[in-house]
Amino acid sequence: MSDAPLKLPLEIEDIKAILPHRSPFLLVDRILELEPDRRIVGLKNVTSNERYFIAGPGGVPTLPASILTEAMAQAGAVLILSKPENRGRLVYFMGIDKVRYRRPVVAGDQVRLEGEVLRMRSRMGSLRGRAFVDGKLACEGEMTFALGERPVRKLFTKDQRALFADQAPEGIELDELSILGPMNVLKLK
Repeated sequence: MSDAPLKLPLEIEDIKAILPHRSPFLLVDRILELEPDRRIVGLKNVTSNERYFIAGPGGVPTLPASILTEAMAQAGAVLILSKPENRGRLVYFMGIDKVRYRRPVVAGDQVRLEGEVLRMRSRMGSLRGRAFVDGKLACEGEMTFALGERPVRKLFTKDQRALFADQAPEGIELDELSILGPMNVLKLK
């Protein structure tokens, strides 16, 4: 991502350029307001095909509270990673405090995610997150985070390719652009 100022609103592709998350784990659909080092406002549209719905009161599919908390954290991560000096880094969710769930969130709801910086140091900080549906508070809490560098993907050396060649799926030949993962080999070509 470039160091150019961001133009609001941020749409899904803009958010994907900031956060490493992808569907179904990308939980912020749009950013409406962003004041660097201070606050952010985003939206999460809750649809009936969300794969993580649980049966709530009366059997109504309800968004799990943990997913709502993660959505608030992701909005906060956009705020932190939108600063030019933080672009290309990662935000690690370190803890949550004072989290309260006030009402269920169901399919068809549009969740307004608000984040406010409480403390910010060079590599750590905390945010207050709040989620609203139709102007009513659904969830609130404080999140602690740490900033880190993105891990560098290590590519195979010639010796490693020879060592792991028998673990590659049938029909895949390891080369210098192959990464061996826990379940398979990822081809970068």
